[in-house]
Amino acid sequence: MKEKSVHHIPAKNFAKDFRRQLPLQSMVLPGIVFMIIFSYIPIYGLTIAFKNYTVVDTFSSAQWVGLHNFEIVVKDRYFWQSIVNTLGISFLKLIIGFPAPIIFAIMIYELSEGTFKRAIQTISYLPHFLSWIVLGGMLIKWLSTTGFINQALLRLGFIDKPVNYLLNGKAYWWIAALSDVWKEAGWGTVLYLATMAGIDPTYYEAAKIDGAGRMRQIFSITLPLMRNIISLNFILTVSGLLHSNLDQAMVLMNSQNQAQSEVIDSYVYRMGLTQGDFSYATAVGLGVSIVSVIILYAANKITNRINEESVF
Repeated sequence: MKEKSVHHIPAKNFAKDFRRQLPLQSMVLPGIVFMIIFSYIPIYGLTIAFKNYTVVDTFSSAQWVGLHNFEIVVKDRYFWQSIVNTLGISFLKLIIGFPAPIIFAIMIYELSEGTFKRAIQTISYLPHFLSWIVLGGMLIKWLSTTGFINQALLRLGFIDKPVNYLLNGKAYWWIAALSDVWKEAGWGTVLYLATMAGIDPTYYEAAKIDGAGRMRQIFSITLPLMRNIISLNFILTVSGLLHSNLDQAMVLMNSQNQAQSEVIDSYVYRMGLTQGDFSYATAVGLGVSIVSVIILYAANKITNRINEESVF
């Protein structure tokens, strides 16, 4: 009987703590319910990747076809083209967009406190809060033959005649990468600025006494102390290499640049919702998700070895 009562102690303590923390638990409960409804229950829908599912079927009544949908995916050249586009755009975003917030955050941090610093931060944050519908419309106008980019290049003598850049498929990858940096770089500085604000100022005072300039302080103090948060962001960025921005692609895509702008997410959207091939689209999405998890695990392992400690 004594052993039985010992086993019941954790359960009693849990119930007691739960009642004591009921106001806090009630705040968490909506988030848990949301995750169960929109993240866990839909997992059952992945079974249609192995079925011949149509709108007249249910998940249970659809015919099993095994790996047939995956075989079609592997043989589909349009799918592989979307893979190439996604990786190309994502790598450009990684090379340009990953260091941009770090550099920008350091530049803002080095500014003296005042109106100018606050104005720069506010202006840089603004594009993040605008949807791609708004920003895409601005880009379409700016990049047209009568847009201000063409007008500026003409006045500076860089081009002889105006060009509609969104109709040039070869330029799309750069447009997608640079416009994404424009939208997110400012907002990406928030986390880095918060990290730098927590650095003990005595480090910088000691460095100044030793004769270290600003650049030496940045490379010897700021960046090393930001290593963990930089590593975490790098892992999350790398894990999303196969998930390019759907909103951006749908807004900027047109018949002239579709061969270069069709990314995996837009391809899944088109095959699933536009053409109604739900099983095929689910098979593509499932395969991409599995590969993304593998990339995430590999990136964490590599970063773990570099930093000699896991960021998770």
